[in-house]
Amino acid sequence: MSSPTIPISNPQTQSPIATPAFRAFLSRISTSIRQGFSQRRPWSELVDRNYMARPDSLSEAATRIRKNLSYFKVNYITLLALILAFSLLSHPLSLIVLLSLLASWIFLYLFRPSDQPLVILGRSFSDRETLGILVVSTIVVIFLTSVGSLLISASMVGFALVCAHGAFRVPEDLFLDDQEPASAGLLSFLGVTSTSAAAAAAPAVAARV
Repeated sequence: MSSPTIPISNPQTQSPIATPAFRAFLSRISTSIRQGFSQRRPWSELVDRNYMARPDSLSEAATRIRKNLSYFKVNYITLLALILAFSLLSHPLSLIVLLSLLASWIFLYLFRPSDQPLVILGRSFSDRETLGILVVSTIVVIFLTSVGSLLISASMVGFALVCAHGAFRVPEDLFLDDQEPASAGLLSFLGVTSTSAAAAAAPAVAARV
């Protein structure tokens, strides 16, 4: 007599990866990345030693950082991403844990069809229970494992390099002719990207409320 199969999901419903919301999410993310890279400055400008000089004061260093963040924001984000990627690749276990956590959020909650209950080991979990489990799992992974310390240390190294370059890179007249305001720096660009991702995921989340 064969053992009974354990249902994990309803095979007659659409899988999360095939839902229109998930495809729209990927499309919006890829569009945002392409638009962001179109604003990237030439790397030769970033490393041009002719415009490297020690600032005379902390206020001058702060002014340089603010202007360079506005002008080289895409280059700086790329540098931060490369540092984070190198840190994670050098710690494969942390990378696997982080990717597993991200996949859990995407496939078990954000883009799982609302008419498809999550069933594990014969037990059905409601959306609220699934959300609670994912939130607790995220807190445990970020704050109680080496993943959080790895991300924080890599981010601190990246921000230190960005601030050091921004303080020593002398902003020339091209900043004055740039159409973007000086306040539109690194954080504003990250905010636009995250807003686009949130807007793409909003319909899937709203369907559960």
